[in-house]
Amino acid sequence: MISTRYYALFLSLLLLIPAQQARAQDEPTDADATAPGELTVPVAEDDLEADVAADDPVLTEEEMLLDEFERFKELLGSGALDEADASAKRIIELAISTSGPRSGEMAKALTNLAIVQHQSGEYAAAQQNFESAIEIIEDVEDRLNEALVNPLKGLAAAQLQTGRPDLAAQTYQRAVHVTHVNEGPHNLDQIEILENLAEVQLRVGELETARDLQETIFALNAKRYDANSLEMIPPLMRRADWQHRAGFIFEERATYRRVIRIIEDQLGSDSLALVEPLIFLGRSFFSIDTSGAMSYQPATIKSGEIYFKRALRIAVESPESNWNTIADATLALADYHMQVGEPQRARQTYESAWNLLSERDPTGEKLEKRRAELESVIALRRAPLPEYIGDAQPTGIQDADDPIMEGNITMSYSISERGRVTDLKLIEQRPSAFVEFHTSAQRLVRRMLFRPRFEDGEAVRTEGQVLVHTFYYRQSDLDAASRALAEEDESS
Repeated sequence: MISTRYYALFLSLLLLIPAQQARAQDEPTDADATAPGELTVPVAEDDLEADVAADDPVLTEEEMLLDEFERFKELLGSGALDEADASAKRIIELAISTSGPRSGEMAKALTNLAIVQHQSGEYAAAQQNFESAIEIIEDVEDRLNEALVNPLKGLAAAQLQTGRPDLAAQTYQRAVHVTHVNEGPHNLDQIEILENLAEVQLRVGELETARDLQETIFALNAKRYDANSLEMIPPLMRRADWQHRAGFIFEERATYRRVIRIIEDQLGSDSLALVEPLIFLGRSFFSIDTSGAMSYQPATIKSGEIYFKRALRIAVESPESNWNTIADATLALADYHMQVGEPQRARQTYESAWNLLSERDPTGEKLEKRRAELESVIALRRAPLPEYIGDAQPTGIQDADDPIMEGNITMSYSISERGRVTDLKLIEQRPSAFVEFHTSAQRLVRRMLFRPRFEDGEAVRTEGQVLVHTFYYRQSDLDAASRALAEEDESS
């Protein structure tokens, strides 16, 4: 059995030797012993005789391949990754035996193995196998064949995980182009790829490019569904989530309002389907728009209260509601009171949620939700710490003379009964020369707000919280910070 670590290397060497080249050699070599297309599963003679004598029909290798693929899908779907990995390798052996190493079946088999490796966190191996699958398809078909789409998507995801968002963006763009050639520029299969590409652009700070991609996605969905149909709600909710993470808060609110109007028109003003978008709309007022857009609508954090209260009213009064929906709406209103600095009202609302989740429940689901939502601290407002110092940017492009380095900062703190950070202490920062970064990080952590932990329905203090944050910097920035620190020490 070949280990996962070396399987991609084994395959790459195997695929470099066409079957006809191996047969053309005058003298036998190790390559001849495992020539592509000649691999078989060893069978003992006793087993072979038993098979011949048995009434059950003997499966052909093609049938075995199909059976193994069905087994692979079941294993992958159930999360049995080790077994799925072994099954994927078995599929590769069967694909080589039935179709040869340079075939469409082999490309599919390599893609299957790469998917398992990606889910197992073996991103480098997954990347290599996705690339091998792409190379085979290009060889036996062409560079624009639709079979390239899946391995291209997988390759881009692996490139992103290995710190190359620049390459991931190029790979996703190629996948989009392939769908355009085969299915037209308005095909719907490209939507998932465009969403992934927009995420990559957001990660590297290309907000306008990402925004344009989101507009394209919306236009494609509008072609698929009627603009006011319920089918538009899932893509609109995904769009609003992206707008929130990108800092386009005014646009996020407009999107949630559109969702709410569709539900009201289609299902009525008291529909239970309104609860979730109302809560998200209310939460949008906790955030500040960073897009640079001007808004002439006066809006403060208190503007969200009406949406939380309406969501809770619908959750309580709707005959289709359940305890889980009511609990979510209650917690959302309590969190709102925390955000606006009303701890007394927050305490009363949290107490209502605690009582609801403490009711008798033979399934134990209420107590499980109480433990998850109220018996541990929950971050309500996070001030994201900077990931990059100076010129270090998430482009993945390395400069041998000025490499991007990885640092980290570790802090401890407590959370008060009112959800505030107290007793903040620096445990370690490496490298320590970035003094301004340390000061800024502490300031941002102090601004964080939490849903406090509860015991017997009462908020309690929580100690021993630890935050470990990773950041990136260039060697030149570290050198400059070290010089400035040394000069400051000399002058003091």
